[in-house]
Amino acid sequence: MVTNSPNHYYSYSSPPKKSSQGPKNAFSTLPIRFAKQLDTWFLGTIRDTLGFCSGCLIFSRMLNTVSEMAVMLVSEITGQPYISSPVGVLTVLCGVGAFFFFLEERAKWRLFNYFPPLIFIYAIPAIMSNTGVLTKTSAVYDWLGEMVLPMFLVILLLKVDVVSTVRMMGRGIFVMLFGTAGVVLGAPIAYLLVRDRLPESLDAWKAFGTLAGSWIGGTGNMAAVSEGIDTSGEGFGLAVLGDNLVYIVWLPILLGSKSFHRVFNRFTRVDQKRIAMLESAQIESQEEQRVKMRHFLYLLVLGFACTWLAGAISQELPEYKPVLTASTWRILLITTMGLLLSLTPAKRIPASHELAMALVYIFVANMGAKADVSGLGGSAAWFLLACYVWIAIHGAFCVLGAYLLRVDIHSTAIASAANIGGAASAPVVASHHNEKLVPASILMALIGYAIGNYGAFAAAWLCYRLSY
Repeated sequence: MVTNSPNHYYSYSSPPKKSSQGPKNAFSTLPIRFAKQLDTWFLGTIRDTLGFCSGCLIFSRMLNTVSEMAVMLVSEITGQPYISSPVGVLTVLCGVGAFFFFLEERAKWRLFNYFPPLIFIYAIPAIMSNTGVLTKTSAVYDWLGEMVLPMFLVILLLKVDVVSTVRMMGRGIFVMLFGTAGVVLGAPIAYLLVRDRLPESLDAWKAFGTLAGSWIGGTGNMAAVSEGIDTSGEGFGLAVLGDNLVYIVWLPILLGSKSFHRVFNRFTRVDQKRIAMLESAQIESQEEQRVKMRHFLYLLVLGFACTWLAGAISQELPEYKPVLTASTWRILLITTMGLLLSLTPAKRIPASHELAMALVYIFVANMGAKADVSGLGGSAAWFLLACYVWIAIHGAFCVLGAYLLRVDIHSTAIASAANIGGAASAPVVASHHNEKLVPASILMALIGYAIGNYGAFAAAWLCYRLSY
């Protein structure tokens, strides 16, 4: 997930003087000022994207060279990793996330608009483990997968509020479900296009299923699905890469769509009553409780209790490998338990989302530490190509849903952001389109967390069916 968004793509110039000859370009059916905004935005986006991709290629080549040199150096000095004790490993996993979020907050570098902390949190442990600085096998890695992942999933779902979201967004929530269908059905289509270009040893269908978790819900879902279908560290790395490189192109499109709200709303035949409803939108605010020590105990006992119960039940359920395994059942049961708890007073426990996200990023660092990135470069280009096709399918489904349900551009853009970007990005898009919809956008993103695991496992199963 990306926590910041670049807004420098847009330059709004004054409309040109009227001419008796009329417009002569391809946008003659649109107001001239919208056409000029599209030209400026599109060219700026293409320029920045090409520059960014070129930088990524140069950076990856340099990183590969440095990694090879570091491996040779470490192997000559010592025959074992420098950091191998459980306490040392856990310090690294927590410290990487803490450092980059601290740097993002204090430095305010534009670098983080393109390279969010998530990339570094995955990449730094991966580099350390692949150069022999950090061990690739540790009891900490197993413990994080067995205990911490299901625990933070329960805590993450406590704030889901389906009733408030539907009351606020109305048909907009169903546009999000159309977007979710686009992610689920787009996954096997994109996978089929590049299946023969990706190595069989990668089990690429697992990378697609893992990315589907992020694009329907968020980083927590991506982590949960990767554990459920046993995605390799390399596959998880491809999912992280695709998630972020697609995001930097898709977010400006969602932000720039505001300029075409009149054209889009005429196309989707939006009722003026809905426009008026959005203009006067309000949502009930809940009084924030002061966080106390006992609240963390409440969250921990709920998380561990559900983890224990789901683990016991999953062992008794039938398996249909490789998609529906005991691990898959455990994640699905955990998700269901978390949603049921969101209907109880447990949803009012403060700091649940913050604690869950901190644990999510520790798990992402854990996945990086276990990854073997030596063969990642050859697969990345084809996987990224599939991702861009995939996101186009998602966008088409969102537009289709908006047309069938007569939904405005603001709600449609927020629905897509709630899918692709999650709780970090939906408020950014909402504040750009209509600040009154920011609270609803957060609730919509939480709905994505609720359905993310179910949809991602379905996408993974569809891709698996095409893998042979």
